Amino acid sequence: MAHFAELDIDNTVIRVIVIDNDNILNAAGKEVEDKGIDYCKELFGEDTKWKQCSFNSSFRKNFPSSIFSYDEDRDAFLPPRPFDSYTLNEVTCQWEAPEPYPEDGNYYVWDEENLTWKYMGVNI
Repeated sequence: MAHFAELDIDNTVIRVIVIDNDNILNAAGKEVEDKGIDYCKELFGEDTKWKQCSFNSSFRKNFPSSIFSYDEDRDAFLPPRPFDSYTLNEVTCQWEAPEPYPEDGNYYVWDEENLTWKYMGVNI
């Protein structure tokens, strides 16, 4: 099965659909994204915009859901930035806090005001 994300004019993901692999194969049996895009446009309209995505994140970094965005320069799907202080890891295209999550087995939430992890209790 092949997955395709529909994008709005700002490259925000609207939805992700699944189509049969037969709809993206060329005459030689090789996957071709443009064939899948053409198929999606047949289903949903020529004025729609599509990008193939990977369920196991083997390309375009992350499997998107609605509210993700597609970054053309990175050729990657990006999750929403959770806090202003987070920076983008260019390798994984995931947002990271200014300091690593504590690895002591407890539960923490990010405190944006103090730029630190706030202890919330013991993980169950």
